[in-house]
Amino acid sequence: MRVPVSWLRDYADLPEGVTARDLAAALVGLGLEVETVDSVGADISGPIAVGRVLSIEELTGFKKPIRYCRVDVGAANGTGEPQNIVCGARNFGEGDLVVVALPGAVLPGGFAISSRKTYGRLSEGMICSAAELELWEDHTGIVVLPDGGAEPGEDAYGLLGLREDVLDIAVTPDRGYALSMRGVAREAATAYGTAFRDPADVEAAGTPGTGYPAEIADGEACDRFVLRDLSGFDPAAPTPLWIKRRLGLVGIRSVSLAVDVTNYVMWELGQPLHAFDRTKLTGTVVVRRAQEGERLETLDHVVRDLDPDDILITDESGPISIAGTMGGLNSEVDETSTELVVEAAHFSAPGTARMGRRHALHSEASRRFERGVDRELPLPASARAVELLRRLGGGAPGGLTHAERPASGPRPVAIAADHPDRVAGVAYGRERVVRRLEQVGCTVEEEDADGLRVTPPTWRPDLTDPNDLAEEVVRIEGYDNIPSIRPRAPAGRGLTAGQRLRRSVGRRLAATGFTEVLTYPFTGERDLDGLQVPADDARRDALRLSNPLSEDEPLLRTTLLPGLLKTLVRNVGRGFNDVALFETALVYIPRPGAPERAPMLRVDRGPTPEERESLARALPDQPRRVGAVLAGDREPGGWRGPGSPVTWADAIETAREVARSANAELVVRAAQYAPWHPGRCAALYVRIGGEERLAGHAGELHPRAVAAYGLPERTVAVEIDLDAVEEAGGPATAPRVSGYPVALQDVALVVEEGVPAADVEGALRAGAGDLLEDVRLFDVYTGEQVGEGRRSLAYTLRFRAPDRTLEAEEIAGARDAAVAAAAERTGAALRA
Repeated sequence: MRVPVSWLRDYADLPEGVTARDLAAALVGLGLEVETVDSVGADISGPIAVGRVLSIEELTGFKKPIRYCRVDVGAANGTGEPQNIVCGARNFGEGDLVVVALPGAVLPGGFAISSRKTYGRLSEGMICSAAELELWEDHTGIVVLPDGGAEPGEDAYGLLGLREDVLDIAVTPDRGYALSMRGVAREAATAYGTAFRDPADVEAAGTPGTGYPAEIADGEACDRFVLRDLSGFDPAAPTPLWIKRRLGLVGIRSVSLAVDVTNYVMWELGQPLHAFDRTKLTGTVVVRRAQEGERLETLDHVVRDLDPDDILITDESGPISIAGTMGGLNSEVDETSTELVVEAAHFSAPGTARMGRRHALHSEASRRFERGVDRELPLPASARAVELLRRLGGGAPGGLTHAERPASGPRPVAIAADHPDRVAGVAYGRERVVRRLEQVGCTVEEEDADGLRVTPPTWRPDLTDPNDLAEEVVRIEGYDNIPSIRPRAPAGRGLTAGQRLRRSVGRRLAATGFTEVLTYPFTGERDLDGLQVPADDARRDALRLSNPLSEDEPLLRTTLLPGLLKTLVRNVGRGFNDVALFETALVYIPRPGAPERAPMLRVDRGPTPEERESLARALPDQPRRVGAVLAGDREPGGWRGPGSPVTWADAIETAREVARSANAELVVRAAQYAPWHPGRCAALYVRIGGEERLAGHAGELHPRAVAAYGLPERTVAVEIDLDAVEEAGGPATAPRVSGYPVALQDVALVVEEGVPAADVEGALRAGAGDLLEDVRLFDVYTGEQVGEGRRSLAYTLRFRAPDRTLEAEEIAGARDAAVAAAAERTGAALRA
């Protein structure tokens, strides 16, 4: 929402000397998000004045028409003599008032004006167009000022508003009233405690039932619909410069007087309007839902297939407008329209929002309706628009049609007078609470000695309970006036075991070079297709959102990998080729037999046991997982040599780091599981209660998955169930350090190529007994010496006793027992 400060001052008496940045800080203090303060025209300088064209000489012999003009600029040039200016525009004549940039002026973009010879004549300045001054979007020619509005030599800066401060406000969904000068001016007046003049305080004249016939067929879609007639309008009447300039400052293109006025009033009051050509309407105008098979070509020249949930404005010919969003091409106002019907209505906010997402059609009108428009605005807003059209374009106001369905107004809210005090921890007092609520626009009545009965204004549909009202008091009093008091932690409380584990995992992975990311929990079928997930895979059984943010991602994730892989691609696309990312987050697994939709609980009381049980049945299982992806070099190259590219082993080691954080034992076995490469995928198991449980997978991604996501080659990933790891873990115990020497024994075992190294290691550990301190694989060999289809695995065994120095016989016996166990379990044989 762009807010020109000069326009704001029409409705709020801001103190003298208040700058745009002061105003922005005050509005931020009230909770409005002022993103920027733009100084429009700050790069314009030098003499720019009003001039009157005295004579025009047409120059010939050039590729385009050129005119040599004598322009009276009064005393602006210091001499009073007319200026001679060469100009190629054709939309002005002798006697017209124009805007002249004299030598020494600088226009937007650093364009300096000087006297120079061109087309064989000396040009002493420039006659300016709106585009050259960046007033508004216009390519029809130079600016022609109306007679009587200025005199030659008058400074053009103030006349045209060449320099203007504009606030750019990001309006949150609950503050729809701030999408208008009316709403922001009320906030500004509240911030400075000055007078506010409501632009909606106009006489909404007219007798209902005397205008173009209209009715409401669906009361849930629309509860108020107003039509006002205007006859004898001059379609050629120009839009005044002050309206064009204000629309240009807020980013709206000037189209015609009829369209510009409806846009102007929408920005002024926050009520979207639409003007129909009365001669193009047939029969009664009806607000209803769309019927199956109906279509409408909207003003953007797109033919849209309508949904039965769409809200339409129709006549006997069919749809003529998508309500609250965009009008139809068949009833638009054009350059011949003299009979106008101005429409203003109050449409359903959820219905308008659904239409916008369904048709990917968003407009300034729908943006306001989605956030909630004041139900009392259609009458005064339509009256304001018709009056402006009459004053600027002629014609006679006609009849009024006012159709409405009963609608519940704002509900009174009972609130304790000291409730804001208790919420903020500040003693505001009853009088200040009442005064602040009245500044918001509420009607406050004394309910009893301790309570108030507050009726919110119609433009604040978000004020529905005592906490909403307390927030209004607190924000106007100033969030920065709330004292900072450190909460006192109760004794014996602290982080849970799960919280400590999550922090430990995060610190450990960050210490090993990973960067933590947070991704959205939404996904789509296309993401799972890219992972090469089979059609019957349980990960495709995902919860579907009723109201997704994006139609491409309507599902809750069952795996962390899509979000991580998209983030990896984005980083690589920004030039970061060596990337290691991790995320700790929930996935959502539907429970068997769960209802298709979760129940909607009431908010005016706590849930009953039956409601809690039904909600629990509908909620999915939400295990916490750790996901990580790596690409590029694990260790960067340099003068020491080339870098070390990531491999499947790095993914497995990442999983081991997670397990070490919980003091859990991780068992790794070869597996095949999408999206991992079938020959470079490991299944990760943890031991819980003496049994092994599958906790996740790690390894190199399948080439098809790499291609589908546009990943770097040989990208690796890991996903592991942190809840299972936590359950398998236990309290960390300090290792016993022996002061006696260690004995090292190397053994090389030849096994069949399909025997996992982990099985051989497990057999060695089991056979070696208590004297074994550690086993480490240090070499893998395949070749003629061990035979085809076999490989040699070389291990270092570390033996140590806690209470003595081991004898040679003890060491040899333990080594031989380990080798024997490996031979018995895996068929291993000592390599000669």
